[in-house]
Amino acid sequence: MSALLETNELTVSYGGLHANSNVNIKAEKGKLTGLIGPNGAGKTTFIDAITGFTNVSSGRAEFNGNDLAGVLPSDRAKQGLVRTFQSLELFEDLTVWDNLIVMAEETKWWSFLADIVKPNRVLGIEEQAEWALNLLGLGEHRDKLTLDLSHGQRKLVSVARALAAKPSMLLLDEPAAGLDTVESQQLGKHLREILKQDISIFLIDHDMGLVLSVCDYIYVLDFGKIIAEGTPEEVRNNPEVKRAYLGETAGEMQAEGGAAAARTLSGEG
Repeated sequence: MSALLETNELTVSYGGLHANSNVNIKAEKGKLTGLIGPNGAGKTTFIDAITGFTNVSSGRAEFNGNDLAGVLPSDRAKQGLVRTFQSLELFEDLTVWDNLIVMAEETKWWSFLADIVKPNRVLGIEEQAEWALNLLGLGEHRDKLTLDLSHGQRKLVSVARALAAKPSMLLLDEPAAGLDTVESQQLGKHLREILKQDISIFLIDHDMGLVLSVCDYIYVLDFGKIIAEGTPEEVRNNPEVKRAYLGETAGEMQAEGGAAAARTLSGEG
């Protein structure tokens, strides 16, 4: 199967420092691809590079067979490459519904004229928002201000808002940060449901239990370089990953946590 997202020798340098160094990654259509690594490994920098939020990269990044060089972040999103941010970036003074509508609508200077000439266009936007809302189980919070939600619910709103744009690939930057174990497991179930909607996912997270339980394929980044890749089982048992990312003892504990989470998601636990 050909890759939906692919990088070739992608490097991001700030002065003499390589935040990413010759990173080669393939994320296939219909799959959930993970990227893990310790703090400072260069994970968010990688997402910034492929979504156009940094202009100090070299190498090549392709999305759906198209070279992304020189393409603005907004145009990459229009192509179907949509991301979330660690800081959530929600509109705190708007309701959950309004946050989704803002993302679902591609606003132009002539949008108000289009609404008059073609009122059904608005209905289509609302359908997208409704679909994203229901997919993540946020229907009961539709009319609440995002400021009034729990941290876990706000995380889901961030994901739902990105989904409202109907992307081909969703890039998630630390969506489980700050979530407890139950919330993380629920997020994992939602992510697998998203895959069924013909949306591929690229997941960055520190929650090894989540990543090992939901991803089809995982890359491990350390000091800006890919040090390992493979299936969750292969990554879980990789000695270099345990040493570089977790330490031997922590690696064994986290690996077992990932296996337990996988059993829970599959209904075996």
